[in-house]
Amino acid sequence: MPGIFDPGFDALPAEMPIFPLTGVLLLPKTRLPLNIFEPRYLNMTAAALAGDRMIGMIQPRGPNTGDRPPVYRTGCAGRLVSFSETEDGRYLITLSGLIRFDVADERELRDGYRVVAPDWAPYRDDLMEEPSAGIDRERVLKSLRAYFAANKVDANWDAIEETPTDRLINALSMMCPFQPSEKQALLEAPTLSDRADVMTALIEMSTAAGEEAASLHRN
Repeated sequence: MPGIFDPGFDALPAEMPIFPLTGVLLLPKTRLPLNIFEPRYLNMTAAALAGDRMIGMIQPRGPNTGDRPPVYRTGCAGRLVSFSETEDGRYLITLSGLIRFDVADERELRDGYRVVAPDWAPYRDDLMEEPSAGIDRERVLKSLRAYFAANKVDANWDAIEETPTDRLINALSMMCPFQPSEKQALLEAPTLSDRADVMTALIEMSTAAGEEAASLHRN
C-alpha cells in the first residue's frame, strides 16, 4: 500500500525542484548518492527536506552553465531518503528513484534553483514491479565480461551472478561510463527489457571499438 515513504501516483507533487547534472542517471527503484555544495542546491535540498523530499534528476542538453541551461524533456524523480551535514557546509544525500517524468512547464527560480511542473502520466507503470522476463541475461553477462576484460576492470563475478536481473540492468546503466546522450537513451527506454537491449548494445559497441583501436595500435 502507498504511504508516506512510498507515495502513490495520485500523491505525486504538482511542482518539483530539478537538479540538472550531466552524465548522472537516476532510475526507478535505484539509489543515487550526491554531494551537494553549491548554494542554490543547498537551498534546494533544504526546501526538499522541509517539504515532500522530492527532487528531479535531469540532464542538461549542453554545457551546464548559467541559471537555466536547456535540459532534456525527461528526467527521474527521487525521494530524499537520507542526508547528513558536513563540517564544511555540504549535504551528503541519497535519492531513491521513484518515477520518471516529462517537463510540462518550468516555474520561476526559487532561491537560485529551478522548479518544474512534471507530467507523470506517461510513466505511471514505474511505480509497479517490472518483470525481467524476456531479458537475455546470458547475452548481458557475456557482453559485460568482454567489456570488463577490454577495459581491465576487476569484478566480483559471484556477486554479479547473484544480482537479480532488474537490479543488474539498472545498476550497470547507472555505473557504466556511457556518454550523456547514451545515458538519456537508457532513461527513456520504455521498459526494463528495452533498457537491457540498449545497454547491451552500448557495451558491445564500446568493446568492439576498443578492440579495433587496439588492433590498429598493434599494426
